[in-house]
Amino acid sequence: MTKLRPPLFPIISLTLAVAGVAYLRWLPEFERNLKGWLTAGIPLLALLLNLIWFVFTKRFSGRTRLLGVAAVALISFGLKAALRVDGTLDGTGLPNFVWKWSHSNRPVMAPIRAESSAPMSDDPRLSQAADVAQFFGPNRDGVAPGVKLAHDWKTTAPKELWRQAVGAGWSAYAVVKGRAYTQEQRGEEELVTCYDLFTGELLWAHADKAHFSQWQGGDGPRATPTVHEGRVYAYGATGLLNCLDATTGKPIWQRAVLTENKLTNIEWGVSASPLIVDDKVIVTGGNPKGPVLFAYQRETGAPLWKAGDDQASYASPMLATLAGKRLVLCNNARSLTGYDPATGAVLLDHVWGGDKWPKASQPVIVGADRVFIAAGYGIGCQMLQIKAESAGKLSATEVWSSMKMKTQFNSPAVHGGHLYGLDDGRLACLDLATGERLWKEGRFASGQSLLADDLVIIQNESGPVHLCAAKPDGFTELGKIEALSSKTWNHPVLAGRYLIVRNDREAVCYELPVLP
Repeated sequence: MTKLRPPLFPIISLTLAVAGVAYLRWLPEFERNLKGWLTAGIPLLALLLNLIWFVFTKRFSGRTRLLGVAAVALISFGLKAALRVDGTLDGTGLPNFVWKWSHSNRPVMAPIRAESSAPMSDDPRLSQAADVAQFFGPNRDGVAPGVKLAHDWKTTAPKELWRQAVGAGWSAYAVVKGRAYTQEQRGEEELVTCYDLFTGELLWAHADKAHFSQWQGGDGPRATPTVHEGRVYAYGATGLLNCLDATTGKPIWQRAVLTENKLTNIEWGVSASPLIVDDKVIVTGGNPKGPVLFAYQRETGAPLWKAGDDQASYASPMLATLAGKRLVLCNNARSLTGYDPATGAVLLDHVWGGDKWPKASQPVIVGADRVFIAAGYGIGCQMLQIKAESAGKLSATEVWSSMKMKTQFNSPAVHGGHLYGLDDGRLACLDLATGERLWKEGRFASGQSLLADDLVIIQNESGPVHLCAAKPDGFTELGKIEALSSKTWNHPVLAGRYLIVRNDREAVCYELPVLP
């Protein structure tokens, strides 16, 4: 009787697949998104190769092989009929497969039509709150100034003030005078909503018939409202720019930015938060290549200027002064550009990173004449020296570049000559002078971070909030709260001692312990 030899092809191919996945997971600097796709793709490729081997091998009879192929086809057909894609697993973009008959665990929320102008109570806690009138901190630099938080959440835990369901979307909150403003998707209506900071009570909601959805990015608005002199400026995911009364939510004016300028939306939806500069509100555009910034008169909504020659990306415009020149910085698909706030004239045009992958990180101003820029998806980071040239123009020269800060959705911030941010999902500290990475620890996936003095508040993509030390000599985690329990891409907001976090399902507000 002939002894059958072990099937070498399946053994070798599956061993190589396991070894390849293990090697990928071990690589510390390999880009996280590509690592995720390859980790999923290598086993699938191995299975496909083994199926081909099974079809053509002589080890089995023709009938056995035919039955095997029929079984695989039946299973594949059954899975296709029984599964649907419900967004992504995480920021890597891998699809999240669920049973077609399963119910979504997102809260079912009825559209809001009634408006309430209920006044804020005269709450003594207002003295411990602070205004954060725009995206990414009061100065759009990822820093929450003026609050001295306690350094230990393990002995003195944050106090939960309220928790409630909210509509879909990746907007954060703007907080002014005890009111918290955000954007949500409820059914086919895109909302700008206003909540009481201390109770979570919904004070008013403004609704537009608009609905953006993309299978990876999900439903709803992405940008954060900006509050200025009693008005709320909110930019929806389909390009609707609203100016509303901050007290009542009543409309003052509206512009359909993309439609009016004959632009199509970008892949993952309009995400940039409005910027107020002087008498203007400035927002980004869409596709195709052309003007990337649009300025409107903030009182009336009248168009003032459009500027640039690129394709919009996902970072928000910001005001800066570099090399003695005041300008609006914008991180676009192929470039970092700077504009004269009065006229929109191009003052700076620095090409970097290509236009294949999105750029969602805010530029970081470093002193009087330097800018740090970063992106994920294997692009990395650069430190630029900005110099004044003739005719009022500016030029950018690379001081150093590195792959040691790959930020994806996260925007880093500066404390004490060092930069703190998420490098492919892990908190890292960079020396700003040299670009040397001093350490890289923790696992926070496609989360967000915010600096408060010598502390880093990290919103983990999976929902928890972490408190870490911002110090160059090493990583220290000082506390953790299980704030949320599902995918969270929204930025945390620290308004004095009050921390508000949310995702596409719920929001929660904490009162944080402070130093005496």
